[in-house]
Formats: sequence, C-alpha cells, structure tokens
Amino acid sequence: MSELYPPIEPYACGMLDVGDGNSVYWETCGNPAGRPALVLHGGPGSGASPFWRRLFDPAAYRVVLFDQRGSGRSTPDAGDPETSLEANTTPHLIADIELLRQHLGIEKWLVIGGSWGTTLALAYAQRHPGRLSGLVLFSVTSTTRREVEWVTRDMGRVFPGEWARFRDTVPEGERDGSLVDAYARMLADPDPAVRERAAREWCRWEDTHVATHPGHSPDPRYEDPRFRLRFARLVTHYWRHAGFLEDGALLRDAGRLAGIPGVLVHGRLDISGPPDIAWQLARVWPDAELVLIGDEGHGLGKTTRSAVVAATDRFRSQR
Repeated sequence: MSELYPPIEPYACGMLDVGDGNSVYWETCGNPAGRPALVLHGGPGSGASPFWRRLFDPAAYRVVLFDQRGSGRSTPDAGDPETSLEANTTPHLIADIELLRQHLGIEKWLVIGGSWGTTLALAYAQRHPGRLSGLVLFSVTSTTRREVEWVTRDMGRVFPGEWARFRDTVPEGERDGSLVDAYARMLADPDPAVRERAAREWCRWEDTHVATHPGHSPDPRYEDPRFRLRFARLVTHYWRHAGFLEDGALLRDAGRLAGIPGVLVHGRLDISGPPDIAWQLARVWPDAELVLIGDEGHGLGKTTRSAVVAATDRFRSQR
C-alpha cells in the first residue's frame, strides 16, 4: 500500500488576474526544481485543500494547486449571491490553467484530477495535449447530461427517501422537470431563506449519493453556510450546462490523448459516478491504465488514494 506523504506547506503562493474581474489563488509546494504537477479539484466549487499536497513525493515534484474561479480563496467568491457566474465556464477555466502555466514558466506538467476535476482535466488535455506529460484521474466523470440526470434523478432508486426530500424541496410544479435547473433558480432567489434552503438540501443530497461504501462519513465542509452556497451555485451552474461541453465530446475526442500516459482509478461501488465512464474512456484511450477498486466508492478512500500515490510515484522520474 502506498502511503500518503507527510503534510507540507507552500513555498510560494499568489493571486493571478485571469480577466473578467476574476483572480485565482495559486500555490506551489515540494521541490522547486522537481517535476511539475497540477491539481484540479472537484466540485465544481470545492477548492484545493491541503490534502492534495500529500499525493506527491515532495522531493520529486513541484506541485501546483489553484482554486478554480469563484471557489476557495479565489475572488470574487461564488458564495456571495451577488457574484456573477457568467464568466465562469469550462473554456474560462481552461484558459486560466494555461495562463497559470505560463505565469509559472512551466512547459509541461502531470495533471491530476478527481470527480469534476477529471472532466476539467480531460477537457484541458484535449485542448492542449502538448502541455501534458501525463494524467492521473480518480472518480472519473465526464459531466454529460445523462450523468447529471443519473445523479439528480436516477439515484433516487438507491436512496428513495432521501431523494424524495431532495425533489420535494423545489416547487411542486417543477418536480417533474430538470431538478438541477430548479435548484439553480432557487439559489438565485432574492429571498436569502430560499437560497439557504436550496443550498442546504443540495449539499445534503451530495453527501447522500456518494454514501454507497462502508465507512462513509458526512463532509464537514457542508456545515459552513458560505461553502454550501458557493458549492451549490457552482455545481448547479456547471451541471445545468453539461459542463459547458458538447455532450459526449470528451469520449468522442479521446483520440487527442494519444501519446499521453494516464492512470484512471475508480471505485466499483461508485454509484453516483458509475465505473462504466472510466471503463469506456480506457477503451478509447490506449495509453491509459484502468485501476478498479473493488470495495470503495466516490472520492479518495484508503485504497483509492494508495493507487493514486502509486501512480504519481511511477510518474515522478518521467519527463
């Protein structure tokens, strides 16, 4: 079993003006002369927590973390209901990644992503394949309309009572339509009580549909009202637009990843992000290795994170 590396602190950090009134927080840690690696957090809206630093050998890697637009320490904060999300799309995030790469003077980097971060990583890699030395992805998603419908409606077959509460939070006349659209409207309501209820129930459902494996514990970040609103606003914003990607394009255009080595780590018990997504991607991306973890679900369980660390260890000596 590959163990997490000890906690480390950044040796540099800053705010990068990416335009449209947005500035993104970034940090670098590990070895300044090491192999560059970029972290793409999930959510959208989760922010890059210090835990990500521990997935890399600090003597071998120059690890770059950043908070995507509107999340974490980036400004303006999507947790503020007055913050516009108009300039917060996948093409904007891809442009931010490239601007950050240029700002840090990096030619190529290993990109690691989880959950939504895998969608963003794949979109970035297909747009700029020459900038990647490899990909390590876990809890693989592609944010298609079918996947969004699966999480927001079909998962009700697994958690029927919890889903009924999730559905019944929206106005009765909207319950048979797009639930993600209905929640997005509530999160934009002028009444703060409506926004708070929508954010709380959205995050309650988020905590439920990933709870398909032994040992799951609630995410403590959802106890923070500002985080709840930030997270719910950004997730519904991206999901209602299917990640701002042509539906199915990431799988269709996987040929653009030819020559980029990759590792896909996915839990067989990940019902909210079913394993067939990673499996289908591995079939059309010949340079990818699929690692299925039999007893884990969505996120970084113990065995999943060991597989991710093993993958970064394997890539550390490659250029």
